[in-house]
Amino acid sequence: MNKNELKIVFMGTPEIASKVFEAMILDGYQFVGLIAQPDRPVGRKGILEPVPTKKVAMKYNIPVFQPERIKKDYEFLTELNPDVIVTMAYGQIVPQGVLDIPKYGCLNLHGSILPKYRGASPIQTSLINNDEVTGVTLMEMIDKMDAGKMFAVEEVRISLEDNSSSLFNKISDAARKLILEKLPLYIDGKLPGVEQNEEEATFCHMIKPEQEKLSFDLSIKDMFGWIRALSDEPGGYFLLDDQKFKVFKARIGESKVSHQVGEIVEADKFGLVVQCKDGLLFLDEVQLQGKKRMDYKSFINGNQNLKGKILK
Repeated sequence: MNKNELKIVFMGTPEIASKVFEAMILDGYQFVGLIAQPDRPVGRKGILEPVPTKKVAMKYNIPVFQPERIKKDYEFLTELNPDVIVTMAYGQIVPQGVLDIPKYGCLNLHGSILPKYRGASPIQTSLINNDEVTGVTLMEMIDKMDAGKMFAVEEVRISLEDNSSSLFNKISDAARKLILEKLPLYIDGKLPGVEQNEEEATFCHMIKPEQEKLSFDLSIKDMFGWIRALSDEPGGYFLLDDQKFKVFKARIGESKVSHQVGEIVEADKFGLVVQCKDGLLFLDEVQLQGKKRMDYKSFINGNQNLKGKILK
């Protein structure tokens, strides 16, 4: 089937999905609709803004559907009669009734190499675990979370400089490449798919607000992973003088323990250094509550007598 004859519905909501959606549009695919999460208030003023994928759909005059609960509201899909549904980061469990509609089924672009990291936060979890490689899996959608057949994988290398924001961009690039290369093969029946090994499956959950507070019970390596996973948004934090003290970028230093855990042991031009339970952590980019994000030198210049203070 020619790509401009294929009727596609895209399901996705955030920025990572919008880039894939637009790449497919620009490659000549015809979309009969977008399904996204409802628009939500953003920012301090709570202004209602279109979700990222909706902005793309509006740009190209593609109909938009934003059911509060797709499980209870998907009759419109029958009228759209798509040949295939492509999903990335939609944000709701898709019911069997939806999966049964398209002629060629439903495909999902999942941000890990399955069966590792099924669930809601695969990209952040790969950073939390300090993985060196992750990727995108093009997979079959079934009525069990991220458990369908795997049709293709695109690997992504993770550098020590990566955080959640940069890795989301890498994953988005990989997903664009994967879907543009593999969708024609899938439609032509040339991607039979491979069943996942259930015994190797691991799961990850949505990161909760209480997990944004960094704990000195963690090893320094795990602390480093959490800082990367929470940056640039929302930012992991300690408490400094009972105020939120966010850390967006850090480096692992020497593995010596000579001060109280949580103590700021250096605060000078050479670094802002805190004692962890198994080594020293350099805090390179930080933000004190109510202030702007800044590099450690700027922060030290504006905050005196930091050495000896205890982060909690």
